[in-house]
Formats: sequence, C-alpha cells, structure tokens
Amino acid sequence: MTLRFKSGMAEATRLTRQGRLSEALAVLRGALSGTAASSADRPAERAPASRFRFPGRPVTPARPGVIPPVPEGARFETRSFTGPSGTRTYRLFVPSRPAPGGLPLLVMLHGCTQTPDDFAAGTCMNLLAEEHGLAVVYPAQSDAANASLCWNWFNTGNQARDRGEAALIAGIARAAMAEVAAAEGRVYVAGLSAGGAAAAIMATAYPDLFAAAGVHSGLPVGAARTMTNAFSAMKKGAGISLKPGAGVPTIVFHGDADSTVVPVNGAQVIDQALAGEPLETRVEHGSSASGVSFTRTIHAAPGASPRHEHWLVHGLGHAWSGGSADGSYTAPQGPDASREMLRFFLSHRTLKPE
Repeated sequence: MTLRFKSGMAEATRLTRQGRLSEALAVLRGALSGTAASSADRPAERAPASRFRFPGRPVTPARPGVIPPVPEGARFETRSFTGPSGTRTYRLFVPSRPAPGGLPLLVMLHGCTQTPDDFAAGTCMNLLAEEHGLAVVYPAQSDAANASLCWNWFNTGNQARDRGEAALIAGIARAAMAEVAAAEGRVYVAGLSAGGAAAAIMATAYPDLFAAAGVHSGLPVGAARTMTNAFSAMKKGAGISLKPGAGVPTIVFHGDADSTVVPVNGAQVIDQALAGEPLETRVEHGSSASGVSFTRTIHAAPGASPRHEHWLVHGLGHAWSGGSADGSYTAPQGPDASREMLRFFLSHRTLKPE
C-alpha cells in the first residue's frame, strides 16, 4: 500500500466523518487509481453538475435561493418541529382547493446538497399538488447533522422506528397532518437519492403512517450501516442479506446510467418492498414525449391495481426524471416521475386496524 494511497484513505475517512460524501468519494477514486485527488481536484461541497447528468444533456446543479412557484390562493410556508431527536425546519404547501374528502399529504425528502425550495422547484410537486388537491411537506436536513445536507440513511440510529432522523421525519409528518387535517389513511412519502433511501426507511418503520412510498435513485433499508460502507452500497448495491420490508406499496424510479447510486439498488428496493407477497408480474416498455425510453415492471394481485412499480429509465443518470431545470439534479426529458408517483400514491390508502 503506497503512502499516497494511505493518505487518500485518511482524507476520505475525514471527509466521510463530516458527512461530505461526494468529496470523500472523489478522493477514494483518486486513491484507487493511484492519483489521490488534491483539494483543488475535489468537487465542491455543493456537488457539480458533471456528477449527475443525463447523457448528452446537462443537469442543473444545486442553486441556493431558488423560489418555487406557488399557485394563486395556495400557501407555501416555513415551520419548525422539535422532538426528542432534535429540531428540523420544514416547508409546507397547502393547495388553494382541497380534494373532496380531505387533503392527502405527501412527505418529500430532498437529496444531498438540496433544500426544500430547490427540491420543490425541480420536482414541480407543488404545481401537481395544486392540481390534485394535495398538501406537501418538505423536511429540511440541517448542515449541523450533515455538511452536504444528506439525510443520514446509512446510520443504524436513523433506520428504526422512533429513533433519530426517522423519528424527526415522522414527527414532521404528524405535525403537518394535524395542521391540514389530512385525510385518514392517505399520507405518502417520497425522496431522491439520500432522501429516497430515507423514504424507504420511513415506509418500513412506519407502515401504519404511510400508505405508499416513492424511491427515486435511492437504496434499500439496511444497505449500509456506517458512512464507510455507504460507498460500497452506492457503487455495488447491498452486499448483505436484506430484511424484508413492511409490504408498503412502493414505486421506484432509477436510471440505468446512474453511476452515483447504481441501478441494482432500485431493484433491491422493490425486492425488499415485495416482502414475499404472491403477486403477478408484468413488464411494459414505453417512452416519454421527448423520446426517452423506459421499462416499467408492475407487481399486482390478479385483476388489481399495481401494488409495486419499478421504472428503469434508459440513459438516465442520477437525476429526477421529468423534473424542471428550475431545480437541481433533474432530467426534464425523462418520463414524469412526479406525476406517476402521485397517480400511484392516490390509488392507495392505509387500512384501518380490524
């Protein structure tokens, strides 16, 4: 082992402990290739667009200060929640006209380097929520918890019910449910990348709270247990046996050109969500209006609506499919993940205990 390699590994460990995963990954790549990256070579803490791209089409990097559109009569306001695990702020969107029967609620978990406003702008979820009469809550990760604003999905202390960040997100969901008088059994969770991994955790830990989950470019629950093996999971998928999920209906979007979180992770999310359910599987092929092709795998009971869906978008890197360039890490040409997730979510609700 060369001195340069040892130096690179030490620097990657230091950055990992600070939560600066994108920088640490660049250093590891340099060390493994025999050319440890200097600080000038490493990506900025706000990840550059070149790390997240749709082939041949640029992906917008994170832009602090972006203001998502708010339809006339709707509200998009800032709140704060404090629980035993700490404090987080969040943004709450309330549409101008609720859907009949009360407001469904969607919890949206942003990815690394993103903010709630940036994520709302990139996914266009507020505009779609206005269309469907849906409330949306966007919890914000703090830079004190992670310097790159990643949800710490790779820590075991955040992977179980009523612990760590899972408890904070659930607390925010319940606070928003109370404020908007959310429709019973119609609360959902979705996220991108680290937020997608956190969404999978929330569905597994709180199947009584969330009627369905959306995981975009994320990882299965338990794929990593420390910051260090998070890198291996992102690059190779979970290298350990995964526990079955709670069977919460799940829709996955993942790009087959994603080199940041490789696509096997999306397949593992679906396998975990299936939890041994005896469902039929069918495969469909299609393309977006811009000509981006996808493969959609549907798992459903005979004659029933989809229980789980896996969208593999061909040529898509680490970006929200079909999003807006007004936000970061989006691929506007892809199939509309936001619209498809809402379609999927609104067909599910949690069942009352018998």
